[in-house]
Amino acid sequence: MADPITSRSRHGMSASAANPTRVRTLPRWHYLVALAAGAANTLSFAPTPHGGWLELVIFVFFFGWLTRATGWKSAALTGGAFGFGNFVSGVWWLYVSMHFFGGMPAPLAGTALVLFSLYLALYPALAAGVWSFCAGHARNGSSSTDTPFSPTWHGALAFASAWAIGEWLRGTVFTGFPWLASGYAQVDGPFAGFAPLAGVYGVGWVLALAAALIVQALLALLRRSREPREASSSGQNARDGIARIAAPAGIALALIAAGLLLPLAKWTVPANAPLTVRLLQGDVKQEMKFEEAGMRAAIDQYQQMITSKPADLIVTPETAIPVLAQQLPAPFASAVRSFSDSTGSAILFGAIGGSVTPEGRVVDYTNSLFGVTPGTRDIYRYDKHHLVPFGEFVPWGFRWFVNLMSIPLGDFARGGPVQKPFVVHNQPVAVDICYEDIFGEEIARTIRESDTPAGVLINSTNLAWFGDTIALDQHLQIARMRSLETGRPMLRATNTGMTAAIDANGKVLGRLTPYTIGSLDLTVQGTAGRTPYVTSGNNTVLAVSLLLLAFGFAFGPGRIRGRNGKSGNGEA
Repeated sequence: MADPITSRSRHGMSASAANPTRVRTLPRWHYLVALAAGAANTLSFAPTPHGGWLELVIFVFFFGWLTRATGWKSAALTGGAFGFGNFVSGVWWLYVSMHFFGGMPAPLAGTALVLFSLYLALYPALAAGVWSFCAGHARNGSSSTDTPFSPTWHGALAFASAWAIGEWLRGTVFTGFPWLASGYAQVDGPFAGFAPLAGVYGVGWVLALAAALIVQALLALLRRSREPREASSSGQNARDGIARIAAPAGIALALIAAGLLLPLAKWTVPANAPLTVRLLQGDVKQEMKFEEAGMRAAIDQYQQMITSKPADLIVTPETAIPVLAQQLPAPFASAVRSFSDSTGSAILFGAIGGSVTPEGRVVDYTNSLFGVTPGTRDIYRYDKHHLVPFGEFVPWGFRWFVNLMSIPLGDFARGGPVQKPFVVHNQPVAVDICYEDIFGEEIARTIRESDTPAGVLINSTNLAWFGDTIALDQHLQIARMRSLETGRPMLRATNTGMTAAIDANGKVLGRLTPYTIGSLDLTVQGTAGRTPYVTSGNNTVLAVSLLLLAFGFAFGPGRIRGRNGKSGNGEA
């Protein structure tokens, strides 16, 4: 970690005093180090066990490195370099989907990955720049353009708030892509206990605050060690120096302790009888899935897997039956209906939805889940609401990009933001498809606004597009965060992995080995009640962050200007 205190000459004169108008330019290697730190932060996420502790160490380094900046521009570049390193190494599996399964030429797929990572890096760059502008450029009382930022209380709060706002924007703008939000690495880390209170962005807020406070304490300790012995040993100076170290360190330790103890609080309670469930994993090869022979084989395979053993609830992966619901083969439909009625099994299967016009044309295709309930002819239907750009809809102006890939699916219609649950033996079940479960606010809203709030969450997905990569582990980690936020178990049925069951405390009850054919059979207990996050969603962390940023902007630099008559605004 770099020391933000400027070096002094042998004659006791600071470099800034010798040349008060000089602006210190950071060397290029400063940004390369930030990029490397961002790449290292990818190791904090799954499959690294207990990676949240590693992430805390990396964030301590990152914030300490950020204090070397001398203006909002260099701060933003530092944050952007960190973000680019994190994203290009953390979502590289997008290259697999574009090149190996989408058929895009390797140079174009690589370029697309780099450009997308640069776009994602804009958000940590924005966060770092906002932190600098709202608090960092106060210079801790100095107006010299050569003085780096020095951590302060309002600076630590501003960093946490700017970081949370930046991650929320990344998960919202242009339909959002909150993958690798910093809070996800904390599922097994010291701050997981804050998830039911403020969600994944709130966990990231606490992480950033703790890291900034640790840096503040370490740099106060470093300054104290460099002071002349006579000055540091005087009574008042000694007490002040100890307080500057102990106060931020103590609060950081208190945040860690709270994060470790909060899981003892129970926000939800068991509700209704436990369900026996079977989660199916067919391991259907992606390159075969939409060929006619492959479709017939997949339908036959899942018919056999569904009817092989009864359970209260049986779930298939996303589009396990890759045909229109109206075109289901009669043997499949008859076998599933008969099995459900005779065994009392409720069945959820993925297929393509659509509406048929009076002329016989199919319109408004949807990515859907259909539910069969024993003893009734009614069919449950859930239509995916949050669609994947380029995979399920084409953003305006990007048709040329989609045409570079050989993906058989194009524009889909959207389902409603809040849809009714699927009821299994009096237990309401909320379902979502594919990467819908990375949007925690939408799942919380479904529970909050439903007339019959679900006690169990289900995610049906197909990650075969991304091969045997870290995307599978990362998606499972995201699902665990949803359980922590809502206090509800999560069931995941996937085509190639990770098929898994997660309890209401975010612990994995069982999983299937990726790229194998099988079913995960277990019992799950639903819950009832609301966590604070289900009640308020992201509103809590957004309100607190905006208030603190406004406070830092209004009073931090202004207080310095009032004391010094001016403030430094040098930039690198």
